[in-house]
Amino acid sequence: MALTRRPEADRLPISQRIDSRMPNPGRRRMSPTDWAIKGELFLNCSCTVFCPCVVSLGAHPPTEGHCHAWMAIAIDTGHYEGEDLSGLNVGLLVDIPGRMGEGNWKVAAYVDERASGKAYNGLLQIFSGQAGGTTGLFTMLVSEIIGAERAPVQITRDGNRRAIQIGRKVQGEIETLAGKDPEHPVMVSNSKYWMGPDIIAARGLRSKVRDYGRVWDFDGMSAEICPIDWKGPKP
Repeated sequence: MALTRRPEADRLPISQRIDSRMPNPGRRRMSPTDWAIKGELFLNCSCTVFCPCVVSLGAHPPTEGHCHAWMAIAIDTGHYEGEDLSGLNVGLLVDIPGRMGEGNWKVAAYVDERASGKAYNGLLQIFSGQAGGTTGLFTMLVSEIIGAERAPVQITRDGNRRAIQIGRKVQGEIETLAGKDPEHPVMVSNSKYWMGPDIIAARGLRSKVRDYGRVWDFDGMSAEICPIDWKGPKP
């Protein structure tokens, strides 16, 4: 039987967002869960090249005094409580008022419209920090989740370029910075950064955010690419 869909069914009503009515991060509690994600995260932010958060581990002020960013997560393989997450994409809008490590982040999540119901809910648990493990620190850093919705999250990975498109809401393209050896981009390795130890430096090419009252342009600003291997708490 065909399902009747409301015009705004993609954008969840406020009552169904993850604790968006409760800006205090203490109201979100971790419920350790079996999950894992391998793939790649890339982002473009408002810092001039190169973002100081990577080497300072979030202790240094962003170059513009605040951090506005979009993030793209391409999941190559993964699961959440047995539900396959392989091949799914996630986009994040991130608004940080000062030092990354001081918290007070406001975040919106865009989950691949191809995700099953369980995968969708699982990804929201992971990226809110409630599932614990690698992303568990989000329960302390994120003060408000301003939105969570299904969306056509399109991610392109082609050579030294990466791109994300979420309709007209997020349109971003970045390119790695060339090193002395053209086969190897400039990168920070062996770091303690939360995303992963190896961060490739990049720059925004054409990058815009137009959603949740945010109008951001990151052309020419700092960008990063990071292989990720995240997982839930150890048993």
